[in-house]
Amino acid sequence: MLDIKKIIAQEFNVEIWQLDNTFQLREEGATIPFIARYRKERTGNLDEVVLRDMFDRFDYLVELEDRKKTILSSIEEQGKLTDELKEKIEQCLIKNELEDLYLPYKPKKRARATQAKEKGLEPLAMMLKEKNAPHSSPIDLEAAAAQFISEEKGVATVKDALAGANDIIAEEIAEVAEFRSWIRDFFLSQGNFTSKIKDEFEDGTTKFETYRDFKIPVKDISPHALLALRRGEAEGVLTFDIEFDESEVLSYLANKYIFSNLDNVASFLKSTTKDAFNRLMKNSLIGEVRLIKKIYADEESIRVFESNLRQILLAAPAGQKSIIGIDPGFRTGCKVAVLDETGKFIEYKAIFPFNSIYEKKEASDYLLRTISKYSSQLIAIGNGTAGRETETFVREIIKDLENKPNVVVVNEAGASVYSASKLAGEEFPDLDLTVRGAISIARRLQDPLAELVKIDPKSIGVGQYQHDVDQKLLKKKLEETVSSCVNYVGVDLNLASKELLTYVSGITPKVAENIVEWRNKNGAFKDRNDLLKVPKFGDKTFEQAAGFLRIRKGSNILDNTAVHPESYSIVKQFSLDLNLSLEEMTNQTSALKKLELKKYINDKIGEPTLLDIIAELEKPGRDPRDEFKYANFAEGVNEIKDLRQGMVLEGVVTNITNFGAFVDIGVHQDGLVHISEVLKVGQVVSVKVLEINEKLKRISLSIKQAKESSKPMQKAKAGKNVKYSIQDLMGKFS
Repeated sequence: MLDIKKIIAQEFNVEIWQLDNTFQLREEGATIPFIARYRKERTGNLDEVVLRDMFDRFDYLVELEDRKKTILSSIEEQGKLTDELKEKIEQCLIKNELEDLYLPYKPKKRARATQAKEKGLEPLAMMLKEKNAPHSSPIDLEAAAAQFISEEKGVATVKDALAGANDIIAEEIAEVAEFRSWIRDFFLSQGNFTSKIKDEFEDGTTKFETYRDFKIPVKDISPHALLALRRGEAEGVLTFDIEFDESEVLSYLANKYIFSNLDNVASFLKSTTKDAFNRLMKNSLIGEVRLIKKIYADEESIRVFESNLRQILLAAPAGQKSIIGIDPGFRTGCKVAVLDETGKFIEYKAIFPFNSIYEKKEASDYLLRTISKYSSQLIAIGNGTAGRETETFVREIIKDLENKPNVVVVNEAGASVYSASKLAGEEFPDLDLTVRGAISIARRLQDPLAELVKIDPKSIGVGQYQHDVDQKLLKKKLEETVSSCVNYVGVDLNLASKELLTYVSGITPKVAENIVEWRNKNGAFKDRNDLLKVPKFGDKTFEQAAGFLRIRKGSNILDNTAVHPESYSIVKQFSLDLNLSLEEMTNQTSALKKLELKKYINDKIGEPTLLDIIAELEKPGRDPRDEFKYANFAEGVNEIKDLRQGMVLEGVVTNITNFGAFVDIGVHQDGLVHISEVLKVGQVVSVKVLEINEKLKRISLSIKQAKESSKPMQKAKAGKNVKYSIQDLMGKFS
């Protein structure tokens, strides 16, 4: 069998000792964030991405080896396992190729070949195969076939006998692994995907117009195009197939299989190879190629989703500021939720600024009183229906305030999902769904990561065709991304929800629940060691989790850093050698440069960990996320009908796909930029409006042309105080 570690070492260009240590840590229950952050010496400084890829590859090869055992056992039971076949199976690295090798020995249904054998026609097939040689003696096919006519067995004519022999030989040809591999590769390298929209759908009436008369090489199709074609096919809008040169395939099979010098035998076998391909190989291999490309499209699309999700989750938090969250609405009013600087819900009221003059005045008075009463520093407004109108109303009533709060439009994607969830019901059992939505909108501005972990990542809307990809793989990868982000930032132990704590390395949902219950009963954690008092929070959990949990204003300044408690003794030694207290060290970071790190290296801690410790001491309690920023929207541009071709506007990148980037320009519909440069979700960009299609709600934008404009904001001047958060935006493309 395969030496899996040797294969992985070669594929990832790592040493065997790195793999041995890494997989030992995994077997001991260490998480990937913990291994990557706190066991760099043992892994040779392998990062999270490499670790995840290595583990995925390992799991794939283990599954492959298990499948090989099943296949070898099956073939051996049939008495057909040769040394050559066994070696081929044992050395196989790809599941498709393994199944090709197994196909001739795989238990079959009563196919035509099986029925022909039951009719006693296998000897005739063997006779014809024996004549498939360069120097064969002549044979009369009809006379040979006549010997097998049997009314009893259902072989009434010579034609029936030859047809049965054809079926037997065709099945054998169709099961040759070499032939299947060549044809599969031919489809992948030389085939074309084609599609046509069905006649009943007139021009311009479907969302699949791009694929009305579509053709592209299989090897060149983009992930989003393949997923769109599959969706169009599933919805019954278009036909989707693979086009190829059949004559080249048949020529290959004839050249590889037919060797007879006899014209009648060669002619018979030529017909048989054609039958083998068209009846037994073509459809299954087309299906395999489509699946291969689907798997690739899934992986690429999920990778894009992961990247966008990471950028959204790691968006800069507004921080611990008193905040008002508003879920806008016309007929049903705007739901206003007031929160303190920690995100604790204080009060709620529905206001109706778009009804009567009296109700507008009442709404205005309430907001002004509330802002004054709670010294609100931020107002977060959802960007859904009535979002821009609500923003205009709020800015108007606060414009003369001396200490007016910042007004920020927040993308509310997923807020309704959270509001209706069991989790929201447990958190706010006495509040209406819309109030919960307003709270979520406010909290995601305070800290996007802490709030968005409560929502299914698929509902955040920063992927492409996420409902069409492998859902099991998508769930796995998105959960890994959330976990990676949570552990990268670290978690405030005294503020974190149980949902956020669940993503911390080593912490199970039950342990997370116990942490919150202990905190509610005993008050704030003062020291990381207090964690050991939490039920089920044992030494192993402490090892995995402690470094990712932060205690602000605790008894030990190191508890508010990523320095693991197991390294506190090293920091203490730093303090003694520099003759500085811990607080003095963090205030006089230049002193840290005097340390000779080699002095502190031992069999467990090496230079990578020491450098990490120094970095933490230089900025204790730092948040690795970017600084909170705003972007400016154009005044008077609130809906798609307000757009004009040639306008240059400022917007925010909300979603990045393989075919372009979506940019929010404040009109409730993202525009599309066909990108040729590197962009980031949340990035503020200037864009030029190239085309507007109100009917299909499509806006075409260009960053390049906006840069080339000599007066970027001449045609659409930005309002002085119109602000839009890039930190909490989530794309709407689904």
